Amino acid sequence: MRKTTGLILVTTSSLLLSACGGGGLFNRQRPDEFAVQRQAPLVIPPDFALVPPAPGAPRPNDTSAAAQAQSALFGAPQPRSGVESTVGNKAGLAAPAIRSTVGDSQTNTVDKGEVVRDIVAAPEGDGREAQTKAGGN
Repeated sequence: MRKTTGLILVTTSSLLLSACGGGGLFNRQRPDEFAVQRQAPLVIPPDFALVPPAPGAPRPNDTSAAAQAQSALFGAPQPRSGVESTVGNKAGLAAPAIRSTVGDSQTNTVDKGEVVRDIVAAPEGDGREAQTKAGGN
């Protein structure tokens, strides 16, 4: 009885394992990790007179991460147009202590009155509700 049970068990397990794969356990197809990307051919540099960098010297093309991000987002700096240069030249430079001067209590200010305040505080809209005062006031 034990021999029959063992024989049935071995036969059943061999049938089940034979259905599992084609080619056996050690003959599986594996992906080739070198076939994923082509290898670039080796190229000899055209200039053999290159001088090695000095130890500790910064790299010549080394830029900060912020400069690289700005260059990627906005491109290289563009030259100023003629109008922009003219306006900048006519405006001149700001006074070095302009923030201190504006915040000073001794700075003279001009009161433009209620009309300017009302214009600045007016709600945004397309003007359908706008009205003018009659009588020229």
